[in-house]
Amino acid sequence: MALQLSENALKVLERRYLSKDASGKVTETPEEMFSRVARAIAAADKLYGKSEQEVAKLKDSFYSVMTELAFLPNSPCLMNAGKELGQLSACFTLPIKDSMESIFETLKSTAMIHKSGGGTGFSFNRLRPKNSVVCSTGGVASGPVSFMKVYDAATEAVKQGGTRRGANMGILGVNHPDIMEFISCKDNTKEITNFNISVGITDDFMKHLEKGEDYDLIDPHTKKSVQRLNSKEVFDSIVTHAHKTGEPGIIFIDRLNQHNPTPQLGAIESTNPCGEQPLLPYESCDLGSINLSVIFKRKGAFTEVDWDRLRAVTRLAVHFLDNLIDVNKFPLPEIEKATKATRKIGLGVMGWSSLLIQMGISYNSEEAVALAEKVMKFIRDEAMARSEELAGERGTFPAFKGSIYDKKEGGVKLRNATLTTIAPTGTISIIAGPCSSGIEPLFAVVYYRNVMDKDQLVEVDPLFEEIARERGFYSKELMEKIASRPSLQDITEIPEDVRKLFVTAHDIKPEWHVRMQAAFQKYVHNATSKTINFPHNATIDEVRKAYLLAYELDCKGITIYRDGSREEQVLNVGVVKEQTKESAKVVVEPGKIAPRPRPEVVMGTTTKVATGCGNLYVTINLDEEGRPFELFTQMGKAGGCAGSQLEAIGRLVSLAFRAGVEFKSIIQQLSNIRCPSPSWEKGQRIFSCADAIARVIERRLVNGIDAEAKLQFEQTAMKHSHHDDKIAIGVPAKKGDIIGVCPDCSGALRHEEGCVKCLSCGYSKC
Repeated sequence: MALQLSENALKVLERRYLSKDASGKVTETPEEMFSRVARAIAAADKLYGKSEQEVAKLKDSFYSVMTELAFLPNSPCLMNAGKELGQLSACFTLPIKDSMESIFETLKSTAMIHKSGGGTGFSFNRLRPKNSVVCSTGGVASGPVSFMKVYDAATEAVKQGGTRRGANMGILGVNHPDIMEFISCKDNTKEITNFNISVGITDDFMKHLEKGEDYDLIDPHTKKSVQRLNSKEVFDSIVTHAHKTGEPGIIFIDRLNQHNPTPQLGAIESTNPCGEQPLLPYESCDLGSINLSVIFKRKGAFTEVDWDRLRAVTRLAVHFLDNLIDVNKFPLPEIEKATKATRKIGLGVMGWSSLLIQMGISYNSEEAVALAEKVMKFIRDEAMARSEELAGERGTFPAFKGSIYDKKEGGVKLRNATLTTIAPTGTISIIAGPCSSGIEPLFAVVYYRNVMDKDQLVEVDPLFEEIARERGFYSKELMEKIASRPSLQDITEIPEDVRKLFVTAHDIKPEWHVRMQAAFQKYVHNATSKTINFPHNATIDEVRKAYLLAYELDCKGITIYRDGSREEQVLNVGVVKEQTKESAKVVVEPGKIAPRPRPEVVMGTTTKVATGCGNLYVTINLDEEGRPFELFTQMGKAGGCAGSQLEAIGRLVSLAFRAGVEFKSIIQQLSNIRCPSPSWEKGQRIFSCADAIARVIERRLVNGIDAEAKLQFEQTAMKHSHHDDKIAIGVPAKKGDIIGVCPDCSGALRHEEGCVKCLSCGYSKC
């Protein structure tokens, strides 16, 4: 069977996976890539006495299951197997002890892992709290959050082999004295950008929360209580900040350790960046996913899971992932030792939503939840059966004695301490496409995709297009109408049963998201990566209920994302430095306009715009009467000419505000100024930083404050639309669908599986 890849899959492979020569030219085909990977992984069987013929046969089986897109390993394996680098793992956790030596030794190890293509997780729980005395020096401690910023800066500086940028998970226990600072440490969306953060919640805390009681904060150095906080106030703070920015998430740390397969080796303190892989210090885990969207069979008018095919793929995938451990080139000797002691693997799924659609089952239904349990139990049981066979052939994992399996009467002897995980499949699901990500629902049925940085094409879910054509309601106009909306549920041209089947993440109530996560978690050894989506108008109390439901249903953690919550930050009211009487004086010549003097208190908003040069933050402040007074801009670490020109634009626009210049005149002067690096933002072309500032002024002031100015601006736009230098009117983007612009291809970034990902080029960041 010939390898069949979508246009999008080919683009992703060429950009990120296929081997290249020194000049950057692609030197292998997708078939050759899969052959390279299959050959490298099958070679491990030689270590166990298999003949060349047996190894060759196994290589063919691995090649077939990958080229049929029924199973794919994690990205580092596809990128590095059979190459000199040879680092094949995606997930690592590293210990941080309460000493400067440990902090910076771990930072060095982190850089080596990021360089090799992996992500890292840390618990900062052992670090003494901020401002506590350091006896050896007489100084005071900086605290966990300050060192997170150091790790974040180091991550920013390390580009992972040109293919992946580092990602981190930072966890702090709810009993740590710095917990309140940690909960709010990502309020400033420009800081700690390379970390996901989660609070480690204990069962004891949940008991206190149930009664609304105070609980102890424990100094990790002295092991003594230093303060008591109210459990409800702390939990409310977690929920409020998650509602605001999507973080922190929650890790139910005691639950992780209840399922720790090797407690004799120590307690689990941290997870990988997306939270689905709890690991002991220095452990790594190899992940792979079964593509459920191709594992079905037709029986007349009905579609059902192909259980025989699922069994065969599961068993082959376990063999593949166990072999991967033996051929892996680990970035540190400590990691090799810890990983080979437990031989943890994480087999999961993708294409779950696609399978449900083919079976005619709505994602938000009891039938879907029941099938989720049945499918995952089947995979877990078959994986354990194959691991038991491998243990008979090769021996159990070295740390088997004292493990939870060893303690059971007549217990199962396994090759691998863990076998199942539901991991994000952002990029590999594009390669396997059309295939939905992980266990997520569809994010969009129809959306716009950038082509060659100048055009947009309507991309339609293949299953939806097939049904639409079969039932006679397909049209280009209808597809464009769907693409411009967050949901197709109110589009009456689409039959009701089809609307019910093609629900998207934003159609599904949060409790159904949590229930689906819990259904898979029930039969997953490790944990489950899943984003619990909320509409923009969701309340803080609704987020609270989802967090509590996740605990009630035995989830190991939870990550939420409220639509649009990271796009705009409302500034606190700030008091500026007091002006002297002399500086406040304004001398006005007859017939001249003087700018208004600056009031003591201003208030405003900061809007983030993705430009071709990076994220631009535009702050517009209002005076005490609600009139626009000043505009500031900031772009990352921009300096030199770029920084000075942005400052100049800000000063001139501020002067215009204070002098009472009409908004439309300011917008007309800045709109459509072009630079060599245009971008897309919310479906509109951004030609330059000046153009971006014009759009923010329009959005904040024309659309939000001055209705007459808005009308005048629209009339101006219509007048200009008949000329070559017309104001750009972009294709509308679905609300909440696009959250940014891809730094690689300027395509649309979407939030999914706890990460942001680009459907055009496969870029992802967790």
